[in-house]
Amino acid sequence: MQNLPFSRRRFLGSMLSLAGTTAAPFAMNLAAMGNAAAQSAGDYKAMVCLFMAGGNDAFNTVLATDPTSWNEYTRLRNTGAADSIHLPGVGETGGVLPIVPATAQTGRAFALHPQLAPLKDLFDNGRAAVVANVGTLIQPATLAQYKAGSVALPPRLFSHSDQQSTWQSGSPEEASTGWGGRIGDVAGAGNTNAMFTAISAAGNTIFLSGRQVRQFQVGQSGAVPIRGLSGSLYGSTGGAGALQAIINDAGSDLIEQEHVAVVQRAISSQSILSGAMLAAGAGGVPNPPPYVNPNTGASGVNPLAVQLQTVARIIGGRGPLGAKRQVFYVTLGSFDTHDRQKELHGDLMARLAHALAYFDTVLAALQGTDLRRQVTTFTASDFGRTFSSNGDGTDHGWGAHHFVVGGAVKGRDIYGAFPTTGLGHELDVGSGALLPTTSVDQYGATLAKWFGVADSQLAEVFPNIGNFSRRDLGFMTAT
Repeated sequence: MQNLPFSRRRFLGSMLSLAGTTAAPFAMNLAAMGNAAAQSAGDYKAMVCLFMAGGNDAFNTVLATDPTSWNEYTRLRNTGAADSIHLPGVGETGGVLPIVPATAQTGRAFALHPQLAPLKDLFDNGRAAVVANVGTLIQPATLAQYKAGSVALPPRLFSHSDQQSTWQSGSPEEASTGWGGRIGDVAGAGNTNAMFTAISAAGNTIFLSGRQVRQFQVGQSGAVPIRGLSGSLYGSTGGAGALQAIINDAGSDLIEQEHVAVVQRAISSQSILSGAMLAAGAGGVPNPPPYVNPNTGASGVNPLAVQLQTVARIIGGRGPLGAKRQVFYVTLGSFDTHDRQKELHGDLMARLAHALAYFDTVLAALQGTDLRRQVTTFTASDFGRTFSSNGDGTDHGWGAHHFVVGGAVKGRDIYGAFPTTGLGHELDVGSGALLPTTSVDQYGATLAKWFGVADSQLAEVFPNIGNFSRRDLGFMTAT
């Protein structure tokens, strides 16, 4: 066994290739290195961040339809061309879908995109709400302050990568933790296994990285196993045993010891999660119904619905996993609609509504229990888009409207200040891009308080929350 140290080093150097198509277990199971240190929870709650990557056009998602607003909408967004980005009005064929918020706004009327009918049903039934004009802010800002540069602003506005990071973490690309992970740090101490606190069904994300909690990535089949630990390896029936021996022999090097420990935890966690997750399909979590593209009529799979099915399967295993608080991340991409917006955005809205309605149905009877009050899904995106059309699309904006869905949501209402429709108003920073009136910090803090984060702990999660007078926007129930 004199050559074992050399073999071990070779093994560690090639470990990523042995892990298969993703190195997720190695990077994501670091949560076991440290447990969250905060309050315990006697019940179960989950938050699901649904990130609309690319920058969703909020102006065609939630619309003001009172005559003044609608006239301005059609004047500016109806270019008269076949590829115009405007939507048909209420009552027109394929027209926008009216919603009636519980809190009336004098002189205003509202509607949702025509493809959001399932989400409108959730809204009308009190399990969905709209939060208006949310965006990245360091402190409240007016248009005059923005133009004068006299107020602190998030760096690198309108940049995809930086604003995705700022939305998810509070800082641009250099961020090391996200507010989903930091919520896990504070509220996840009651979890038996810290590694199952923050789980992504959509790849790596800064949102789920905490100071102690580290994200755990899963695929459609759950945790990704390390290949070669069972069966034949390189044509040898003894290869698996040899590989296992290498993994279990840490040697004397401290870095090597820690790496081996992480790999062993990855193996253990994959086994735990695989045994805890509910099955997909019959006897477990029902498969999503077919998705029908509204543009083509083609039927197929909605990847977002599949991600939410995976989330539901893990939630179903919360007991064996010892989970009291879990934060999940899923994503729907292709929202950077600089062109072909009407067609592309219609498909995206239909996918969003299809997946959210499916998830609501699944949670209503998961293992015979209605878990909708215990699971809250909320949307996020890089930024909004410009009100102005560039011909057949829109460009990068700032503030945008978002949805919060779940049984604990004070639904059938619009929260925050819904902006004036059009251009040249008090929130227009250029081309109709909105200066946010609600910060991501306020949006997240409202969710965090419902999740179990105490008011005194909010600054640990949202360092800028002290700059805002309201920490709770009121769209969640107390329990």
